[in-house]
Amino acid sequence: MNEQSPHPRTRQAFYRRDRRSVRLAREFARETLTDWATDGRGDDVLLCVSELATNALVHGVPAGRGFLLRLTLHDDGVVRVEVHDSGPGEVRTPETSPDAEHGRGLLLVAALADKWGVGERNPGKFVWCEFHRAPSAHVHRAGCTGRTGRPAVRRPVR
Repeated sequence: MNEQSPHPRTRQAFYRRDRRSVRLAREFARETLTDWATDGRGDDVLLCVSELATNALVHGVPAGRGFLLRLTLHDDGVVRVEVHDSGPGEVRTPETSPDAEHGRGLLLVAALADKWGVGERNPGKFVWCEFHRAPSAHVHRAGCTGRTGRPAVRRPVR
C-alpha cells in the first residue's frame, strides 16, 4: 500500500532563554528544510529564523521561559516559520538609523519573506513569515523583487 504523508507537514521545537538557542533553532530549521527538500529559499528562511529567535530572546521571553519554533511546509510549497513567545509587547519594524547597531531584524524579515505578521496567543504573541517557492529567474539576489533589483520591504499582514 502506498501511503502519502499528510500535508501540511509541521515540525516544532522548544528552546530555553539562552543565547545558544538561536544557533540550535537555525540548525533545527536547516535539518528540517533538508528533510523536506525545499527549493532555493533556504538561506532566506534560516536568516529569518535567526532574527525571529533573537528577537524572541531579547524582547519576548521572560526569565525562566523559552520560545517555540514551528516550521510548516504546505502542499503548494510555501514554508511558514512561526516563533512563539510568552512575553508582552508590540512587534513593529523600527525606524533605525544607518549607524545603529541594533534594530534591523524585522527589516530583514520584511525584505526577505513573501509575507510576515504577528498573531496573538495567551500569554504572549507569535511572529510568522512565509516563503513561496524559489523566485523566478529574473530575480538575482535575495530580498529583491521584479526587474528593478530594489529591496522588497513589506509591512506586517494583520
